[in-house]
This record gives sequence, C-alpha cells and structure tokens, in this order.
Amino acid sequence: MEIRAAIVKEKGILNIEKAELSAPKATEVLVKIIASGVCHTDAAALHGFIPWVKYPMALGHEGVGIVEEVGSAVESLKVGDRVGLTFPSCGICSYCQQGAPYACDMVNDLFFSGAYRDGTFRITQNGKNIGSFFGQGAFATYAVADARYAVKIEGVPDDKIKYLCSLGCGAQTGAGAVLNRIKPEPASSLVVFGAGGVGMAAIMAAKIAGCIKIIAVDVVPERLELAKEFGATDVINAKEVPDVVAKIKDITNGGANYSIEVSGVPELSLQAIQCLRRLGTAVVSSVTGPAEISIAIEPMIMNPSITFAGLVEGASDPQVFIPKLVEYYKAGQFPIDRLVDFYQFEDIGKAFEDSHTGKSIKPILLFD
Repeated sequence: MEIRAAIVKEKGILNIEKAELSAPKATEVLVKIIASGVCHTDAAALHGFIPWVKYPMALGHEGVGIVEEVGSAVESLKVGDRVGLTFPSCGICSYCQQGAPYACDMVNDLFFSGAYRDGTFRITQNGKNIGSFFGQGAFATYAVADARYAVKIEGVPDDKIKYLCSLGCGAQTGAGAVLNRIKPEPASSLVVFGAGGVGMAAIMAAKIAGCIKIIAVDVVPERLELAKEFGATDVINAKEVPDVVAKIKDITNGGANYSIEVSGVPELSLQAIQCLRRLGTAVVSSVTGPAEISIAIEPMIMNPSITFAGLVEGASDPQVFIPKLVEYYKAGQFPIDRLVDFYQFEDIGKAFEDSHTGKSIKPILLFD
C-alpha cells in the first residue's frame, strides 16, 4: 500500500515522501497511525549521532494508532484495537526469555538497522529498501510492527489516545528508571538531571513511589516550575547555582539516595555520581556523547559503595509496564498529557526545532 513517511537519506535532511508499505507477516500487525511522538532519539538518528543507524530510514518510534490488519499468527490483538508501539526485541534470546527485553541480544540491530527480526524490510521506494526505525517507522500514515511490541491501550477515550505516544519510549524510560530499576525506598531522596519529557516522567514516578525529596535540575525556569507541579519538592537552576552538587547535598543533608541523568549532557553523569550519599545509585538513561570521567569515577564509586548504572527503555517489559502506566494516567497520577504540544505531520521540521530549543517538552505529530 502507498504511505507517506518522513525519511532521512542523508545526515540532517528529513523529507516527507511517498513510499510502499508491505503487508504484515505472520506475527505482525498493520497500524493506521493517529499520532507519533518526537523524541530526542529521533533527532540523534537524524543528525548521525547514533553510529548504528543506517540510511535511508523512516524515523519515528512512539506511534499510537488503530490496528487495521493482523498476521496469521497474532492472537493478542485484533482489528480495531487501539495500540501504542514501543521498542522492539527478539523474544527468543535469554534476556527476553527472562523478562528483560530492554537487554535483548539484538537491541542495536532491531532499534537502528531498519530491518525487522527476519532481516527483511517493510518499506520500499522505487524498489529500494527503506529502514523502519525501532521496527516501526512511525512518522508515517501507516506502520507495520511485530505484535510483540504493539501494546493494547484500554479504557482511554479515543480522543485521548494521541496524548499517550511517549509511553512507547520517553515516558516509559523515565518512569521505568524509577519504578523498575531504582525501586526507591519510601521517604528516600531522588535527583533528576534534566526536566524534559523523560525527566518529568521520572519525577511523576518518584512521587508515585513515595520519595520524600524529589529534586529537579535544569536550566529552563519554566520547566522547573512545571516540575514542582508534577512532584518536585525542590528545584535547582544550574545556570544560577554555582555548585549544584553542594546544593543537592545541602537539601538532602549529606547526599541523595538516588539520581537519574536524562539531560544528554555528558558532564552531568559525573554530577549524578557526586551528589549521592553512601550506597546510592545513579542511573544514566539519555543519549549522550562520550564523557572523559573514567579517572574520577573509580574512587567515587568504590569508597562509598555507589552503583553507577546504564539503562535503556526503563528496564521495562512493555506488555507489562505500559498498561500500568496507563492505569496511573487514568488515575491522574501520571499526567503526561500536560507535557504535549501537537503539530500536523507537515510541520515535522517545526516539531524537531521546538524540541531542540526546549520550546516544547513533548511534540506530537498528528496524522488525521
């Protein structure tokens, strides 16, 4: 079938073009895309910051929509179901089998190569294969995805589905870093470096978890004010505070129990470690460049027995975790709809620009 998709063929250039989408295979579904979130990972792929990404590629990996066709082996979904598309995994490696698809052996290939699990492609243009980012390529009018990473969304009015795009990646990453990886003790303290979409989700999750001190660090005053509304007990404007680590230690009476770095600024990974008290845990969940902090890390981790962890997709099993986040959303505890700005598909360039400048915390493209 003919679709319209946002395709990158060379670094930094994204165009909406016509292409052909093949029918879903046995374990796959065809989804009419209603909306798709713009994530910093899409921008990183567009500008060549992710070395495994292969062009040409149809970007987009936070699609929500309606199932229009199911493969012969699909039992979990039916035509008409509302679904959110999320990150791909193979389902057969030892990590997937133990409920850790975020650590799948095929993560890099399935996320970034554009090919599906069987090594083939679903999008073509003039006979040439076009990759599907994260196994979906959801900056498009239609997408094919494996049913394994199409999560049914239930109990949400049709006009609200479009607000939930970030459950597929960004919100799942932030909330999962807290609820799945850190699992904070009640009355503990947690610092979030970066109050964008992922960071705001982490703040909401920290409130759900019962943290008594939730500290947001950013450089945009408006985001810090919003962070207070979502559960931050304290905020730090890093442009105005000369020593952020000292300020955190003062607020927490010696250091935080936990920290999460989601800003994408390499140097903040170091601050995320330095701000902790003994037995603390720092989690890095952002796409960032290299940081030369290895010499400093060893004594800072060993002596106070600190854990420094990398993490993708919030240590989530999406088929289990996303429905939980939907329930939190329905209960008013996870108001990610308040982060959203909508853009028509044709205005995708503006959506990327507003995401980059910070004008929009969570741009979402609309296709109807």
